[in-house]
Amino acid sequence: MKGWIKLAVFVAAVTALNAISALTAKAVSVPFEQVGRLEAGDSTLNDGSLYDEYTFTGEAGQTVAITLESTEFDPYLTLRDAVGNEVASSDDIETESGNYNSFILLRLPADGVYRIWANSYSSTAQGSYRLTVRDGTLYPSPLLSEAAIAQVERNQLLELGTRQYRGGQLQGALQSWNEALALYQTSGDRRGEANTLGNLGLVYDAIGQYQRAITAHQRSLAIERELGNRQGEAISLGSLGLVYGSIGQYRRAIELHQQSLAIKRDIGDRQGEAASLGNLGIAYSSIGEYQRAIELHQQSLVINREVGDRRGEASALGNLGLAHESLGQPQQAINFFLQSLDIAREGGDRQGQAASLSGLGNAYESLGQYQQAIEQHQQALDLDRAIGDRQGQAVSLNNLGLVYLNINQFASAAALLSESIETLEVLRRDLSDAQLIAIADTQSQAYTNLESALLAQNKIDEALVITERGRAQAFALQLAIYQNERSDLLTSYPSLEEIRRIAAQQNATLVEYAVESGHTLRIWVVSPSGDIQFRAVDLSNADISANLPTDLNLSSPRDGAVPTPDDLIADLRSIAVVARQEQPEALRDLHKILIEPIADLLPPDPNDNVVFIPQGSLFLVPFPALRDETGTYLIEKHTISTAPSIQVLGLAGEMGNGLRHELSQMEVGDALVIGNPTMPTVAIADENGLQDIQLSPLPGAEREAKAIGDLLNSAPLIGNEATEAQVKAQLPDARLIHLATHGLLEYGDPQALAVRDFPGAIALAPGDGEDGLLTASEILEMELQANLAVLSACDTGRGRLTGDGVVGLSRALITAGVPSVVVSLWAVPDAPTADLMSEFYRQLSQGQTKAQALRQAMLLTLEKNPNPRDWAAFTLIGAAE
Repeated sequence: MKGWIKLAVFVAAVTALNAISALTAKAVSVPFEQVGRLEAGDSTLNDGSLYDEYTFTGEAGQTVAITLESTEFDPYLTLRDAVGNEVASSDDIETESGNYNSFILLRLPADGVYRIWANSYSSTAQGSYRLTVRDGTLYPSPLLSEAAIAQVERNQLLELGTRQYRGGQLQGALQSWNEALALYQTSGDRRGEANTLGNLGLVYDAIGQYQRAITAHQRSLAIERELGNRQGEAISLGSLGLVYGSIGQYRRAIELHQQSLAIKRDIGDRQGEAASLGNLGIAYSSIGEYQRAIELHQQSLVINREVGDRRGEASALGNLGLAHESLGQPQQAINFFLQSLDIAREGGDRQGQAASLSGLGNAYESLGQYQQAIEQHQQALDLDRAIGDRQGQAVSLNNLGLVYLNINQFASAAALLSESIETLEVLRRDLSDAQLIAIADTQSQAYTNLESALLAQNKIDEALVITERGRAQAFALQLAIYQNERSDLLTSYPSLEEIRRIAAQQNATLVEYAVESGHTLRIWVVSPSGDIQFRAVDLSNADISANLPTDLNLSSPRDGAVPTPDDLIADLRSIAVVARQEQPEALRDLHKILIEPIADLLPPDPNDNVVFIPQGSLFLVPFPALRDETGTYLIEKHTISTAPSIQVLGLAGEMGNGLRHELSQMEVGDALVIGNPTMPTVAIADENGLQDIQLSPLPGAEREAKAIGDLLNSAPLIGNEATEAQVKAQLPDARLIHLATHGLLEYGDPQALAVRDFPGAIALAPGDGEDGLLTASEILEMELQANLAVLSACDTGRGRLTGDGVVGLSRALITAGVPSVVVSLWAVPDAPTADLMSEFYRQLSQGQTKAQALRQAMLLTLEKNPNPRDWAAFTLIGAAE
């Protein structure tokens, strides 16, 4: 059982410059002017450069201007707090005018002692200098032109963002860099604009806003190419490669890193070459090519040693350790981690030490040397606590918990893992929705491990509370905010009593899935009476692989293992959309894994609702189409709906209060029905840039909208009437929403920066200043009162799979206030969909619940169109009533 370790630390560990030797600092009073000299015997930094240190006492809000001038060397100026953390730094004042002196203009952040380091950009420089500290409000300065002052402001915003980014203040970095970007663009400073866009790409990647990250790096790349800056071009290509690695597009990442590597070799950037080789190695590790990764990390190691880059050397050694560990070679891994640890200790890099110790702990655990593993992880934890690295503390606690789990000390494991989760949940406070979604991906393993520790003690109910606690928390928080009931959901999670209350309130059997390390499927079943049952499926023994269709392009399981649910549904859409009558073997295999173990716990009455709460790629399963050994579809036995979590299900059910009413009582204008709008043009990115393509019309959707409009006593908006502007105007007042048009799975806004990142859009007619694409981000900004939204379009139920659930159109609508959403899991066929939707509303008008109406519509469509692709794509998410 492998832990959740700091794999990324060896990619680009960020460490402040630490003095190897230090002399007594000279205390000064502001304002002051000091003539000094860098010479042998002065303090030195890690790169060997000399520096003198001066201290002064400042007050929060005080503005200071610090200038370091020299005619004998290129000055480098750093301001630090009392304990050595960097507050500001400066290289050149105004390179365009040849002014290579250094200048800091800063409002001090706190009361206390500040340390000034008078340093040189060159590691070998010596010579005299003049250091001046003045009242920063006394401008204009005789030293600086107005243009230089403006450049200082831009550059220091850029540097402030860098410090915030390195300190984990990601929202602060985002704000600083966006402000800097605006100033660089206004001044026409293209180099500064490119640098800032690159930095924005880094922070967007860190908070999981990958489309924005890609857009920022692409814009930076275009400017660097325009300027002919080959080094900048190489950096942008490498940064793009890292983002594509973050979203699992490893082949694309490899292509970009190779392009970056070629440029760095061409321009003779040896240090950059080593970094690109390391990034390539990480990408190859991600696709399981560990031997190739080792070759690349070895090349990176050789270059780092040649150029004397000790931090790069430590990074390469750490990556070699990780690759050998992945190959099942823990002893070799230990050798590399020990070397990396020595370098980190030599340089005073405590974060790097903690990463090396974590790697050592995991390697010793692989060897069964559990006491040594505990010692290494404990040392890592002590370092994480010493430097205030909360994320690192959570990792180390998790790793320690895993060791105790593996030696069957389950109570100790549960205590450590609980502390790890508590530490993680503190980190959630004051984060944006996008950040909460991003960290859900990285933190999900901690909840799984605690589930294991609890289940090993037969604490089934407590384990359900933990698995529920670990999913859809960002989603639940957004819903609570909509209902003005935040009640600090960040620290209040659903209890066992709350889970039982929701099952009773929904009058539904709740089925919650969790997958442990791809080996065990865990299933909890909560009945409306509150009874909780648990079943576990050992996937390694499941006989599910014999009859898999050869055209599903399923990912190959490693070492000949039996396919897991992830393997089975890696390309699940093929089950329903290939041009064949049926795919019964694949659907039966999924039924055998997901349904058979709990079939005796499901209600015998087909009208009773069953709510499936999936995890990960299980969100893509078409539960109605799963078939048992007799060929019976699950929808023939049960009324089915889904939810991202039990807590979200409960909140969605509460949103519907006071909005329900019979369809027969709907008045003109209550329903908003859209069908076959005049289609917009979308921008599609390819190797030649963005290409404009107009979407094709949908005649069947028009017929569907007209038929449903008659049923709902509402005239549908068709063609040019269905403009995005008109739909936006009517959406807030609509009691029911039906959109029969194209759905775009990945579309956001490829031209925009820092505006949209939630994937998904609905195609509408352009005009009146709108582009005709109603995006998930735009829906999130609305307040809707509809009791039901039906997205009768392709792929509307899909989106970005995260630890917080599916991020896309369905999430946006529920968050905006709609308790029940009907969406599709694949590209639905036109004519059968029209029939299914018309029948769905007929059933609703006869008093059926939403879930029952969808079931009946599926059954009747199944009679005419037996292929699951024609009737099984739609799923009801949220409240079933």
